[in-house]
Amino acid sequence: MAEAAIIIPHYNDVTRLMRCLETLAPQLDARCELLVVDNGSTDDLAPLRAAYPDLRIVIETKKGAAEARNRGVAETTAARLFFIDSDCVADPDWIATAFAVAGQGDLVGGHVFVFDETPPPRSGAEAFETVFAFDFRRYIEEKGFSGTGNLLTRRDVYEATGPFIAGLSEDLDWCRRATAKGYSLIYADGLRVGHPSRQDWAALSRKWRRLTEEGFGVNGSNLPARLRWGAKALLMPVSILAHLPKVLRHPELRDATERWRAVATLARLRLARMGWMLRQAVFGRL
Repeated sequence: MAEAAIIIPHYNDVTRLMRCLETLAPQLDARCELLVVDNGSTDDLAPLRAAYPDLRIVIETKKGAAEARNRGVAETTAARLFFIDSDCVADPDWIATAFAVAGQGDLVGGHVFVFDETPPPRSGAEAFETVFAFDFRRYIEEKGFSGTGNLLTRRDVYEATGPFIAGLSEDLDWCRRATAKGYSLIYADGLRVGHPSRQDWAALSRKWRRLTEEGFGVNGSNLPARLRWGAKALLMPVSILAHLPKVLRHPELRDATERWRAVATLARLRLARMGWMLRQAVFGRL
């Protein structure tokens, strides 16, 4: 029996899943099993099955990455659970590092770096993500959760905490439920995966609409919770000014064009989020 199960939820992104598997396959050994949980994709999985004939693929028809992760856990008996997303690329030593750091905490989150899939210069969305996406150290050390795109835990922790819940910010909700039970959450910088930046406004706004919907679910919908949510919405314009220095000084933005594209996208997104959040506070939905 494998000591750890690597669980990858997937939906209609075969090309990126293949890239993810290309980074993981050379690292596999007898200690771990690899499981892809397809969330009812309409894309043809034949190229995936042809490239990896021994890969275990399970179909979960209940929609949502939370449901796919839950199914993955149910399909294995491994004591350790290693989560990575299908659009991520793992560092060459990700599995070895996972085993090395897994015992340091009950939940262990790693570093996620952003990379572009298009040639330079970066679009506004790409530049924004270069600055703001996936700051897992801050998520873990300041906000008390780790994203599930690079998360290690144990089966006993999962069983005591309960399943991921679809329709919420499931990683935030699950990690906070686990830590509320006394389980430890740590950041391991050497546990590294990459994630592609969103390429345009449409992709970026879809991401943040989803996060806003999920955040409202975690926030609660009673009157005091809605008032708090509305107050938070009204601070969005202030956050544009607060984060302006971070954009202008960011070392990975190549030139003034990328910096000002990032600034414009920051302003557009924060104002859009203010509108979405105020709508939720008033009507209970987007």
